[in-house]
This record gives sequence, structure tokens and C-alpha cells, in this order.
Amino acid sequence: MKKFIACFTAAALILSLGGCGQQTAEITTEQVQSTQADENTAEETTADAAEESNTTGEEDTAQTNSGSHVPVAYFSATGNTEAVAGYIADNLGADVFEITPAQPYSMEDLSRTDENSRVSREHDDESLRDVELVSTTVENWEDYDTVFIGYPIWWGIAAWPVDSFVAANDFTGKTVIPFCTSSSSDMGESGELLAETTGTGDWLEGERFRSAVDEADVTDRLEGLDLSE
Repeated sequence: MKKFIACFTAAALILSLGGCGQQTAEITTEQVQSTQADENTAEETTADAAEESNTTGEEDTAQTNSGSHVPVAYFSATGNTEAVAGYIADNLGADVFEITPAQPYSMEDLSRTDENSRVSREHDDESLRDVELVSTTVENWEDYDTVFIGYPIWWGIAAWPVDSFVAANDFTGKTVIPFCTSSSSDMGESGELLAETTGTGDWLEGERFRSAVDEADVTDRLEGLDLSE
């Protein structure tokens, strides 16, 4: 009888262990299937994110290139005109070309109260206003339809380094929008004189900005311009 009970107990123990093993196997299978499902979901999420990223990148590129037919060419003596040019370029997605004298102007050169300063001598002697530039060549110039030209006002006219740039380029078929910066002077005839210098292009009236103008003011002025191709 004791042997029978011992055998029965052993058999029950084996069946119990077998059942646990089967249950463990079933749990393990469920865990594997769950893990695979999670991995598949993660892969799908990653793929969706990558596709969305590519789409966003394409949209960003389109926005960046939206102003590819508009360059902003400018000469800046103290940084005020450069700031306005930057605001215009950022707002329109435009290209930028800096008009750079081969011999840069120092702060001493720009003193109008000193009759011996560079700008004073150039003002008094027009033959000195033919300022050599580092370059007058704008890449893909023929592709541009509208051109912004920026400069500070010197003695009521455009700073003369801009004359050298304007004289060296053909504005035929282009709309030209001059803009200037000054502490108190208006544009005067600066735009008209530049138009006479080149003799080509459709020159608009232009815009005058005060020195240290903020970006919001520049943006407001641009809203009224029709720059559609």
C-alpha cells in the first residue's frame, strides 16, 4: 500500500511539473508574440516619423527658396543698412550681396565733421567717389526679377560706393526697389540718381528707414509690395 501511494504521489508530481512546463511555455510564447507586436509598432512609428520629417524638410526647403528671384544688394558703413537688408532677406527668403569697398571705411574715414576725413574729401572732390569694390558680380544675376538696393544717405544722396555697383550691372527687365537708412535725412533723389547712373531697370520710389529700425517696421513696409513673379 505504501508503495502504491508513493508511486501515485510521484506520478502526480510528474504530471504537475509537466503542466507547469506547458503553462510556462504558453506564457513565454505570449511574451514573445507581445514583444514582436511592440517591435512592429515601434518600426511603424519610426517609419511614420521619418516620412513626416522628410515632408517637413521639403516644405522648409520650399520656403527657403521662395525668394530665389529676389536679391538684396547693400552697402553698409556702420551696420544700420546691413540690419535692414537682413530683415528684408529673412522676410522674403532672399539672397544677399554685400557691396564691399576694396578699401573699407574706418570710423575715422566716416567723420563728416572732419574736413580731412575720407568721406569729406570724397564729398568735396567727386573724382574720388569712384570707389573700387571687391566685386560687382552677383551670381545668377540674370535670373533675378526684383532687386533691392540698400545704402546709407551721405549728404542727401546714396553713399557713393553703391554707384560703382549700379554702374557695373545691367538692370534691364528688373524691378529695382531702393531703400536707405538715415538718422534724419529722407531719400531725396538718391533713387532717381542711381537709376540715371545705370540707365536700365524699372526703379520704384523706394523706402527710407530710420537708423536702428526694428524688424517689425521693416516687415510692415514689405507687406504692401507686390513681389509675385
